[in-house]
Amino acid sequence: MFFYSFDSIWTYVVIVLPAVILAMWASANVNSTYKKYSKVISKSGYTANDVVRNILDAYGLHHVRIEHVSGDLTDHYDPKANVIRLSDTTDGSRSAAAIGVAAHEAGHAVQHAVGYGPIKLRMVIIPVCNIGSTLSMPLILLGIVLSYPPLCYLGILAFATATFFQLVTLPVEFNASKRALAILENAGMPDEDVNASKKVLTAAALTYVAALAVSLANLLRLILIVNGRSRD
Repeated sequence: MFFYSFDSIWTYVVIVLPAVILAMWASANVNSTYKKYSKVISKSGYTANDVVRNILDAYGLHHVRIEHVSGDLTDHYDPKANVIRLSDTTDGSRSAAAIGVAAHEAGHAVQHAVGYGPIKLRMVIIPVCNIGSTLSMPLILLGIVLSYPPLCYLGILAFATATFFQLVTLPVEFNASKRALAILENAGMPDEDVNASKKVLTAAALTYVAALAVSLANLLRLILIVNGRSRD
């Protein structure tokens, strides 16, 4: 079968596995970095909620609310509900790590407010990428069963939409962190707080790089396997 062929095994080990290891390291790194700087209490005296509210108000986003969401590092901005949700480890925290994460989410709200191009593109392509991600493997498998390569390549194209989403996500996340750090600096936050937040956000950014690497590796693997089977 497709997933247990020799080609499938070697392409996974050589192409995908290194990217998966990178992703595992990035995940462990962001967790350890956050844990380290969650013990560093901000000298400003602000909570993560205070920082978010101040950023939103400075940009006239008084309508954007702040809510609590359960879980660790589940913080996110919901543009449809105009809500920034802060997780258990961030909500009400005075740590430099929590303030950095919260400011990052406020950065996403600012991106939407100013019409930042990449985030508008990401919002537009989400439905297409979701459909492509769902249909990709069934199309490829069906193409193999029917010995019909065009169906396999259609599945690869569908998978590529998910990879494209990961690619578009990079500038969105990097820009949100850049905005967050600039806002913290301009607001006169202590250098120690800003540096700690920067390290947390840099570690978080690496997880998006790793996710793109995994997606690209899987895309290349699928292309090689399908091409190999087509030649056969």
